[in-house]
Amino acid sequence: MAGAFNGFGQKAIPFLKALDFHQSREWFQENRDLYASELHEPFCDLVETLSERFAAAGLGLRGDRKKSLFRINRDVRFAKDKRPYNRHLSAILSPDGTKMEQGVFYVHIGLERCFAGVAWWQPGPELLQAMRKAIVTKPAAFRAMVTALKKGGLVLDSEDCLKRAPRGFEEVSEADLAQAVRNRHFVVRHEIDPATIYSPALVDDLVDFTLRAKPLLGWGMAIQGKIG
Repeated sequence: MAGAFNGFGQKAIPFLKALDFHQSREWFQENRDLYASELHEPFCDLVETLSERFAAAGLGLRGDRKKSLFRINRDVRFAKDKRPYNRHLSAILSPDGTKMEQGVFYVHIGLERCFAGVAWWQPGPELLQAMRKAIVTKPAAFRAMVTALKKGGLVLDSEDCLKRAPRGFEEVSEADLAQAVRNRHFVVRHEIDPATIYSPALVDDLVDFTLRAKPLLGWGMAIQGKIG
């Protein structure tokens, strides 16, 4: 049953701690009702409330309680770590409402940290190449996007970037552009104060962040539109 987001349950993080301690399907099944009431249903409400607010703000991102959440079960088929459950819950809102699209909003509520991101994450080779070309051939547009993000208190994340310039971009000499073409992803992040997850105010916080991240979405969409 859909509803407005009123905050996660007070036992949400304690549940994740206990699940991480037990890492047992038997324990999870015994406590499934607690998981549903404290974590899963509130997260579904958060996704649908954000979807409505994002639509009203013209952000072009949407999701729903069936498609947007990642499962709490880990995929352990090829992993050395065989623990069956994640230490977090997460979800994606995207232009088409699926997890397969680019230019997305991601939210993560977990034991280590709670955060949100707006990202062009692991773009395919064609889109990534087009983004790198756009940085070099239209530096003013790229720098305007970076400046707009900075005004909103955000910076592009350089984590997981290439150590060297990608092929074809070795001659880029300006430091900011040389750094940017080494990115594998284009991401801005927002740390969520864990104390705020129990309140409907979390929605305002996340909408505010996503509006500040809008220049990154617009920049990528303009490039994607040219190759689509």
